[in-house]
Amino acid sequence: ASGRLAAACAGLLALVAPVLAAPTAAAPGGPAPLAADEGPAPNGDVAQEGDGPSGVVGVTAGGASPTAEPDAGRGGAGPGDDGDTTRPLDRKVPSVGKLIWETADGGLRMCSGAVVAAPNGSVVATAAHCVREPGTPAPGDAWFLPGYEHGFDTFRRDGWQVTGVHLPEEWDVTRPLREILPHDYAFLTVERREGRTLQETHGANRLRFAPVPEEDAVTAIGYAAAHPYDGESPYYCTGPTRVIGPDEAIAANVGGLLLEECGLTQGASGGPWLQRVDPGTGAGTVVGVTSAATGHGEIVGRPYPAGARALYDAAAGEPRAALPDR
Repeated sequence: ASGRLAAACAGLLALVAPVLAAPTAAAPGGPAPLAADEGPAPNGDVAQEGDGPSGVVGVTAGGASPTAEPDAGRGGAGPGDDGDTTRPLDRKVPSVGKLIWETADGGLRMCSGAVVAAPNGSVVATAAHCVREPGTPAPGDAWFLPGYEHGFDTFRRDGWQVTGVHLPEEWDVTRPLREILPHDYAFLTVERREGRTLQETHGANRLRFAPVPEEDAVTAIGYAAAHPYDGESPYYCTGPTRVIGPDEAIAANVGGLLLEECGLTQGASGGPWLQRVDPGTGAGTVVGVTSAATGHGEIVGRPYPAGARALYDAAAGEPRAALPDR
């Protein structure tokens, strides 16, 4: 079984290899941009207001990304090395999990996501590029695996099938990446199983729309899958975050959240950025989802803007059979 699992995961990584925002040279005397103006698109490896009931640089299937080394910004460092706060999650968090998509060409893609509290109990927050990206086959059936750890062989049996995808209209993959990257967030609706909702079975995180409180630290969780990780268990980074200003980055990343000293790699895309984590359950308040990496040991999260409330409302209604919405 372990041999079959290893083979499946190796193939999966070769297929999904997300590439998102790659670093480019900074203009003399200017700030280093946090995303390339052009280049590879993101890959599928991304509320309620307040506290009441969002790809990273990597490799492509053919080898190294045209715009970044596979381990850009990490120098091949392992988790926990100096300057990197990435650590293995030492407990299962049932409300955070892994997304696995089948594609029209028979491939598989993976990502991360988190259950968020909703009236229908069936909503998962993730990144838009986890669902649709330029130049890739259309997604087919998908499953969310809450609290996933080393269970690839049974994802169809154990996962909660996705029944609806809710993307912002601005996430138009026919446009340049720099224009759509600020809208790299999405909601998914999943099935009920045996009469129970995902939220009833595994719990949920609170969801907060922007603005994000910058006084509280964040914990970013995801199933990093590029070296030195294997995508089979969750890792996390924690630390202070801040909203990226217009004098710090190109327009594509202005308004995003920055977390420094974090080496999460592809596969962590769509994973939650949590504040006010409950030490008992591991759940917290989702203030964003992992969207991009700078290539310099930093990751960028996408908060859910106030305008995303309509997407949330659509996802929180009765699950629908159609996939995707748009």
